[in-house]
Amino acid sequence: MSSEPTMRAITQDSLGGPEVLRLRDLPRPRPVPTEVLVRVHAAGVNPVDWKSRESGGIAGLLGEPPFVLGWDVSGVVAEVGFGVHTLKVGDEVYGMPWFPRPASAYAEYVTAPSRQFAPKPRTIGHDAAAAVPLAGLTAWQSLVDAARVEAGQRVLIHAAAGGVGHLAVQFAKHLGAHVIGTASAAKHDWLRELGADELVDYTKVRFEDVVSDVDVVIDLVGEAQDATTSRSLKTLRPGGTIVAVPSGVAPELLEGARAQGLRATAFLVEPDGTALTRIAGLIDQGAVRVEVADVLPLADAAEAHRRVREGRTRGKIVLRVSD
Repeated sequence: MSSEPTMRAITQDSLGGPEVLRLRDLPRPRPVPTEVLVRVHAAGVNPVDWKSRESGGIAGLLGEPPFVLGWDVSGVVAEVGFGVHTLKVGDEVYGMPWFPRPASAYAEYVTAPSRQFAPKPRTIGHDAAAAVPLAGLTAWQSLVDAARVEAGQRVLIHAAAGGVGHLAVQFAKHLGAHVIGTASAAKHDWLRELGADELVDYTKVRFEDVVSDVDVVIDLVGEAQDATTSRSLKTLRPGGTIVAVPSGVAPELLEGARAQGLRATAFLVEPDGTALTRIAGLIDQGAVRVEVADVLPLADAAEAHRRVREGRTRGKIVLRVSD
């Protein structure tokens, strides 16, 4: 008698610290019409992962444990559901399926609508590709859709050396912007290689004292950390825009921005296969580089969470799920 196929996955039975993450065997999902089953080669680790593990982030949308975390996926299509015409078995794909609903990417297989994936960049492997979707889409959508950045504008990017930040620097430069980034001094040379025009060591000076006349601020730090969002308003020129990514915009901050003739908006990334195709094109053209700080085996998900929570990595941490 045959049993239902299983897969390895990182699951948690309770909210808490990294120690709640466990490697277990779970039933393998099956694609429904318009979905694909993807065999995951690598899964990216993002701040929203550890926040949701602890009960922050978007934990409310995950329901009560047990659940499987993760949204960044790079892998190979293993099965297609009825109605799928854009992908076929054997295609290499990457994506950020279902966000902010659970995607369960810390697993050997995931299912999701086919159009939430895109062909993986040809010039990089699965480890690097898995570092792109959530960070890349956050950077792209905040610059292109939320801020509507134009050539010649001055763009300030906080946490420029992080997973989202280092991609935002390159996308903003691709869009023709003058790019200013905040990062520790040790990362300045690298960020200049990526295209940053000006850099501010936030550990030595207050950025609002040395940066001004900015058209767009991409705030990847948030108000909770040293009032970064409200301080950023001081750097904007009249009519400027701030996109607050991590913690949204409080009503009083929103009103304060309006009173100064500024635009403040919260942001939440969403699945976007079309944008991922454009990003893959930039990577394959050599216009965008992807930085992977380290690749750990799936079983070391807890250690990956510890490192990401420290917030000092250059680029992304990735879990290798299968070869």
